[in-house]
Amino acid sequence: MGLLKLERREPMAYETLIVEIEDHIALIKLNRPEALNALNIRLMGELVDALAAIEANDKARCTIITGNEKSFAAGADITELAEKSFVDVFYTDHFGPLTRQFQTCRKPIIAAVSGYALGGGCELAMMCDFIIASDTAKFGQPEINLGVNAALGGTQRLTRAVGKSKSMDMHLTGRFMMADEAERSGLVSRVVPAKKLMDEARAAAQKIAEKSRITTMAVKETVNQSQEMSLSDGLLFERRMFHMMFATADQTEGMAAFTEKRDPQFRDK
Repeated sequence: MGLLKLERREPMAYETLIVEIEDHIALIKLNRPEALNALNIRLMGELVDALAAIEANDKARCTIITGNEKSFAAGADITELAEKSFVDVFYTDHFGPLTRQFQTCRKPIIAAVSGYALGGGCELAMMCDFIIASDTAKFGQPEINLGVNAALGGTQRLTRAVGKSKSMDMHLTGRFMMADEAERSGLVSRVVPAKKLMDEARAAAQKIAEKSRITTMAVKETVNQSQEMSLSDGLLFERRMFHMMFATADQTEGMAAFTEKRDPQFRDK
């Protein structure tokens, strides 16, 4: 696809989010600073709507989700949950719609995390395809202190990311994991100075946006299947996906550009 043409910033109006699309990159900023971006029902509903709109928008090729310097998201909004009963949360399938929306997103999503990413905030970051963290980031699953367990994938995704021992440690003690440990443990892909976080995230998103959209979707699907399949099934899925890419014009263009020593001009076909 080569270098992308700079596009006009396209804002989208929400109460708890700031959402805009610029130069093929969608930016979702959680915007409840007075509550450390805690995930209340409205924010989660708006996030579901925003992700669905971005998925349907051909101008958006990659998404960044972020908070502010103090907090990515400090967990679920306990003031909303404290008085609810089993029947309340069961009937509304609390957290279910957000989980399902992420599972349907085929475009890559980057979490840019600074400050607190705790409970539902840590889980939200892990639902993204990879995490770029600032050196001030603090991750944790302290739900045990509230008499509950994680419910947005914390027991599952954190265990897959950092292993059983560290996951058990964090879930059972409620301790925080600082950015450097998160990088060593494989929870985050890289750690950068706080002032450079969004520059790094945008640069990564721009690189992704320049690739073939067909191929980025295929790569995302194939990597995600590694979390669901046995090794032998995953290897077969990967190989078949590779074979399928030879039915695309972008594979022909990509390999031609490589042999001709030029930048590829992908057309998403």
